[in-house]
Amino acid sequence: MNDEEILNGSGVRVTAVRLMIWKYIRHHVEGIFSLIDLEEAMPTVDRSTLFRTLNTFSDAHLLHHVDDGSGSQKYCVCHHDDTRQCMGHVHIACRICHQTFCLKNVAVPKVSLPEGFTPEETEYVVKGVCANCNRKINI
Repeated sequence: MNDEEILNGSGVRVTAVRLMIWKYIRHHVEGIFSLIDLEEAMPTVDRSTLFRTLNTFSDAHLLHHVDDGSGSQKYCVCHHDDTRQCMGHVHIACRICHQTFCLKNVAVPKVSLPEGFTPEETEYVVKGVCANCNRKINI
């Protein structure tokens, strides 16, 4: 699917700005990103437009929020199966440099949920110290 088909298929009305933002996120962002990252990469798009667009993409399950404990809202592109639900994967967050990374090949462990509960999103963040920060500490 091309970018426009992905937006349409997710129920997002395609505009030039939304398409430009989605293309940038999908093709140039690796892993976790924040509103500030997009502001720096796309200085011609105002902050409120970026924020509203990220919320639109999140509501359409194209992105999911990642709470890595940094206090800054982060996002990650969803990967879907044929149910159109965001497929959960594990994130790791460094408490020293505050970077968060996706482990896209590590699925969130299956959790037995009470009958009648329908999960919509799962978040799994492992917090610790990344290899780079560990090297700096142990020098």
